Amino acid sequence: MTDGKEHSGRLALVTGANRGIGLETARQLAQLGFTVLMGVRDLAKGQEAGMTIGGKVEAIALDVAVYDAAAHAAAEVERRFGRLDVLVNNAAIHYDPSARALRPDWTVIREAFEINVFGAWRVAAAFAPLLTASGHGRLVNVSSEGGSLASMGAGAPAYSTSKATLNALTRILAAELRGSGVLVNSICPGWVATDMGGPGGRPVAQGAAGIVWAATLPDDGPTGGFFRDGKRLPW
Repeated sequence: MTDGKEHSGRLALVTGANRGIGLETARQLAQLGFTVLMGVRDLAKGQEAGMTIGGKVEAIALDVAVYDAAAHAAAEVERRFGRLDVLVNNAAIHYDPSARALRPDWTVIREAFEINVFGAWRVAAAFAPLLTASGHGRLVNVSSEGGSLASMGAGAPAYSTSKATLNALTRILAAELRGSGVLVNSICPGWVATDMGGPGGRPVAQGAAGIVWAATLPDDGPTGGFFRDGKRLPW
């Protein structure tokens, strides 16, 4: 158990943090002593969720689907804190295992890319200067082994292709930020028992632990990698 002081004074932002693995990630970071900003679409729901966590947490308006929301949120964080130590790109939608690529639902596919790729991309771009200002920033893209080309097969075309693209973005961002002190990695939390994952998956706390591992890597930790439970996955 932590005493809540290990990362006291550090600031983390988790998108999609009002429920599921985002909420649990925020909880675990708060327990480590982080001040946690919970990026949410609905501030009232975010504030309510934050009350269940304890520690230094607060909700911040950040709907990753809205084009300029990330820029506005970054401006607020810069004004109030001047830096960001950890960014967890967690917000995601449309796990579609019964869908098939040859019968595409373009609405679902476009929405998946808008949130899972473009939303994460906008957030990463907006907050990169603040992560760099930290001197030891950590950018964690919550991905999925469903986006691994090595094991990809039929099913979940919107989700899998969007997560594969997110993994590609991780590689590019890691290369562009190399030398800045910012480590960028993709994390698969595994099949987790959440609203998206459905029943039968691993405990949410177990899935979130891998995300927190990447968020708290030492300065000589890996960057540009794809991991689950701290172990590398094939791209």
